[in-house]
Amino acid sequence: MNTIELVRLALSRLASSRMRALLTMLGIIIGVGSVVALVAVGQGATAGISKNLESLGTNLLTVNAGAASTGFTRGASGSATTLTVDDATALDRLAGVAALAPQLSTNQLVVAGSKNETASVVGTNEDYATVRDYTVQAGSFLNGASVDSGLRVAVIGSETATTLGLTATDIGTDIKIGGLPFQLMGILQAKGSSGPQSNDDTVLIPITAVQHYFDDTDSIRSIAISVATAGQMDTVKAAAAALLRVRHGIASGGTDDFSIADQSQLLASVDSISSLLTILLAGIASISLVVGGIGIMNIMLVSVRERTREIGIRKAIGARGRDILAQFLVEALTLSVIGGAIGVVLGIAVSIAIGQVAGWGFTFQPMTVLVAVGFSLLVGVVFGVWPARQAAHLDPIEALRYE
Repeated sequence: MNTIELVRLALSRLASSRMRALLTMLGIIIGVGSVVALVAVGQGATAGISKNLESLGTNLLTVNAGAASTGFTRGASGSATTLTVDDATALDRLAGVAALAPQLSTNQLVVAGSKNETASVVGTNEDYATVRDYTVQAGSFLNGASVDSGLRVAVIGSETATTLGLTATDIGTDIKIGGLPFQLMGILQAKGSSGPQSNDDTVLIPITAVQHYFDDTDSIRSIAISVATAGQMDTVKAAAAALLRVRHGIASGGTDDFSIADQSQLLASVDSISSLLTILLAGIASISLVVGGIGIMNIMLVSVRERTREIGIRKAIGARGRDILAQFLVEALTLSVIGGAIGVVLGIAVSIAIGQVAGWGFTFQPMTVLVAVGFSLLVGVVFGVWPARQAAHLDPIEALRYE
């Protein structure tokens, strides 16, 4: 009996007991569907997080001030006053630095007409859009003249614009920041969120304006550096650290009063953690495949007992043990293949739905489907061999006597 005939026979047997076959396949369907869905969700989440991190800027290095200590309590990174505008100017001269933006933040009440919100006001320079990869939707961005002169001008994020009811037609009008009028220069294109902080809920003004009106100090909280190429990241990072140690008088082996965060290292860490979580989730989901395999073995053992007389008749008219073995093994594999196919479709549908709700879209890798289906076939073989061997080794005389 060839393979096609064996498959046809297996399908006819399954069709004669549809409910039993469906319940038997349920474990495989759930297992394969869970593996496909969870792996796709893990990959989608990784892609979404990576996209959000990359939206912070291209080839980004972030220099943060050190942590201030009060008594025995250490503050957060950036709470000390160890970075200055002069530090930013010196770092901007390093080879490999494509753009640099100092940042000094303050929370201020922003008012536009009858609407208001307490927003994060970031003092920076004209390179901030390049460093942080922002695009102006309407109007224009800060320029060198406004930064040098400390003009009261502002560029706002799309979420802030929505909250305050501002549109492109309001460019050139005044909004109030901390009670002072600032001319609205531009509205930024939406970027989305990177963690709990929205990239679109922000107000940007010249850093000189922040220092003059809201924070009379030369210190800054952080410096964002866009490196010219990815290959220069390590070189620029090392050069920036060496320069700051010299400027801050830190001896060799001393403790730095600043920190430099490397975007590529953060992306690698996120990717590593997400991959481990994806493997863990896929491993947990695979347990249901094993349970499905046990279900297949159980139903095949019952089938052997129910069809003992049939097996005896087939052996009596010339069927060999390997023919019986192949028949029952193909039936087990057919259950696995059909269950695996349904599970793949279900898993893809679930992952698409989750991706749409979560906002990272659908991430599909054919290898995931191949591995899941391959594992389901392996389960069918492993758990189908024992019942098939039992059927193949039945004594035809005893089988014919079986009632």
